[in-house]
Amino acid sequence: MNYYKKIFLLIILFTFTSVIITKAQSIDDLKSKITDKNDAINKLELEIKQYQIDIDALGVEKDTLSNTIKSLDISKKKLEATTKLTENKINAKNLEIKGLSLQIGDKKDRIVDGQRVISRSLTDIYQMNSASIIEGVLGSKSFSDIWKNADELSAVQVSMQGRIKDLNDLKINLEENKKLTEKKKIELVVLTNDLKNQTKILADTVKEKNSILIETKNTESNYKSLLVMKKAQKDAFEREVSALEDALQIAINPNSIPSTGTGVLKYPLNTIRITQYFGNTAFATKNPQIYTSGTHPGIDFAASIGTPVKAALSGTVVGLGNMDLASGGRCRSYGKWIMLKHKNGLSTLYAHLSLINVTSGQQVSTSEVIGYSGNTGASTGPHLHLGVYATEGVRIQKLVSSTYCSGVLYPLADPKAYLNPLSYL
Repeated sequence: MNYYKKIFLLIILFTFTSVIITKAQSIDDLKSKITDKNDAINKLELEIKQYQIDIDALGVEKDTLSNTIKSLDISKKKLEATTKLTENKINAKNLEIKGLSLQIGDKKDRIVDGQRVISRSLTDIYQMNSASIIEGVLGSKSFSDIWKNADELSAVQVSMQGRIKDLNDLKINLEENKKLTEKKKIELVVLTNDLKNQTKILADTVKEKNSILIETKNTESNYKSLLVMKKAQKDAFEREVSALEDALQIAINPNSIPSTGTGVLKYPLNTIRITQYFGNTAFATKNPQIYTSGTHPGIDFAASIGTPVKAALSGTVVGLGNMDLASGGRCRSYGKWIMLKHKNGLSTLYAHLSLINVTSGQQVSTSEVIGYSGNTGASTGPHLHLGVYATEGVRIQKLVSSTYCSGVLYPLADPKAYLNPLSYL
């Protein structure tokens, strides 16, 4: 057989033998398992959606002990389903990473084999071309044989150019798979952290239910008395805060904050339903920079226990705390809270959290999960309180003479520093 034909057939043979059947079967098996996991994920998401509907329905009903316990029970079921959902997502992500690893290994093998064959073929062609042209001519029976050999050489060269292009494409695809694998690994770390946090929130929810039952001795009258006492403690603390904030008298430069209506902040939740607005009058709502002592200093969003809370804008964690730890849990205020300072002159507060996912001084990015919504502090039900401030007018201070909240950190602000969050969302 003509030597060039041998080389040509060798290259064609490489094209077919480079497909590793066992790896392809493994990848197909992984894809099937991923599909099964995704089906389970879809079912759990529907289950979680129904639990949320049930929680929302309870939210508009009368605040009674039975409804509170029922709400906690549904929240527990939702958290259990969310935990299973996260576990399935972690399993699916691990399967995806394994599949990508197999593809990477396969591509590496094909690249090495291809480089070896092309290198050997190029060496042989070089040796053939190095032979004497006269010897080639004299060795041919006719001029037609000479042209035939030249055509075969040209065909081999074209085939090799195609194979070299295929190898370059494989290298590009290999790098893309490597980048995608790193991305999946980062997502896996986030999911693993979510699972850990959800497990803790679930345990705290069970603990909260048991605590309420013990505190009220499972009677409606005791629960009503507890609500009256909590309201009195909340009102007492708000009067203390109002007096402290009125005394601040901090000058605030209007030019130090963004113009309203610019949408510089992102919503801190994936699903938005506002349950309470800023201020308490139509005038306060229409004039977002005016704040009168005693009105609502932010906006509240419906959010069941364990809902991820995201940073409204990149910034620095300048304060956080758990006010429920003060005075045996009688500090009826923000509960677990986080404050972020942003570079545009605004600061944002996230309160009534079930879990804090950041540390003081930490830099966070826009939409990064910083905590999870809850029912801590002076809250009549699970929700997220979002406050927006002119940074110039905020002072995070340790309260030293409060009746119920002595020793805790609190973001005190000049009344002029309170801003309507809707003006910037």
